[in-house]
Amino acid sequence: MKPRVMSLVLFTCMVGMLIAPTGQSLSNSIISLIAVAIGSGAAGALNMWYESDLDALMSRTCLRPIPTGKIKKKQALRFGIILSIFSTVVLYLFSNLISSALLLFTISFYFFVYTIWLKRKTPQNIVIGGAAGALPPVIGWTIATGEITIEPIILFLIIFFWTPSHFWALSLYKAGDYKKAKIPMLPVIAGAQKTKLNILIYSLAMLPIIIAPYYFNFAGFIYFIISLIMTLYYILLCYKLFTENNLKTSNILARKIFVYSIFYLFLIFLVILIDNLMGI
Repeated sequence: MKPRVMSLVLFTCMVGMLIAPTGQSLSNSIISLIAVAIGSGAAGALNMWYESDLDALMSRTCLRPIPTGKIKKKQALRFGIILSIFSTVVLYLFSNLISSALLLFTISFYFFVYTIWLKRKTPQNIVIGGAAGALPPVIGWTIATGEITIEPIILFLIIFFWTPSHFWALSLYKAGDYKKAKIPMLPVIAGAQKTKLNILIYSLAMLPIIIAPYYFNFAGFIYFIISLIMTLYYILLCYKLFTENNLKTSNILARKIFVYSIFYLFLIFLVILIDNLMGI
């Protein structure tokens, strides 16, 4: 499993569920969230099973359970399959068919489309594969309402357009690892400068999307101000990275963008949640 990924999945799913206009009982909501967390862990286990050869080559992933011998590959595969089935069945029993189907789709998309098909074949792996990571708030919303409306679609788009700049910043200062593992991340295939340009473009694309919750009236003015300031600062960091030619400074900026982007996404969803719960 990937605890940091699971925590972000669980949090964005919870926000989607809590800001929905209708809801379930507290017990069903908690069980549903646990099912989503288990599903996320299942996807992570399947990913680590398939990519154990790559994980062993990269400094960021070489200490994962399979490369270090703590877990055997077959155990991870069985674990992932069993948890995938268990999580989707539990979600169906305690929530509804649409949320269960979305969870199954998310696990399947992440494993079959991103992990097996895209990751080793195209530098656009993160762009397309990012759809899986953007679905948890939609699942959370459907757990509460049983339907998909404009609000969860906007939450999906926020994460979807956030993902490329986040992961390309990581791949920029970890380009050596990706090259060693022969993963065609954008810096490896297109070079650092084109990667920086794409990071800047996606940060700019965040601007209209990030204010959409305010425009569609499911977040208030406080959210609008905070999200706008945070996004403009994000764009500023990405612009500085784009104009920086020194390799060492570029790597420092890329790492700063990667770390800030995690804080950025968490705070965006936190403010949306507080805004809805308190009616700011």
